[in-house]
Amino acid sequence: MAATALAARTRFGVWSVWAMQGRGFGSESADNLRSSAGAVRDAGGAFGKKEQAEEERYFRARAKEQLAALKKHHENEISHHVKEIEHLQKEIERHKQSIKKLKHDDD
Repeated sequence: MAATALAARTRFGVWSVWAMQGRGFGSESADNLRSSAGAVRDAGGAFGKKEQAEEERYFRARAKEQLAALKKHHENEISHHVKEIEHLQKEIERHKQSIKKLKHDDD
């Protein structure tokens, strides 16, 4: 389906803004346009303050989500390692019992 949409865009000459910028339309490069993305914020005033507050809220929420995911990942890793340690301790004990049995059988 994505291929048909791309084919339709190509056939009709409909390109995204980034594609047009990548092809060199206008005198500005894509990097210059991306750097002016915060124009409302840079202008100041009430809209600038609101934009700044929304951006900060968004990035704080993203950081909080990422930290929660990282914490969960580490908790899962710890749980896995604890289970693995328990399994290996059981294996060690089993081997010790086997050695004791072999020593007892030799006597």
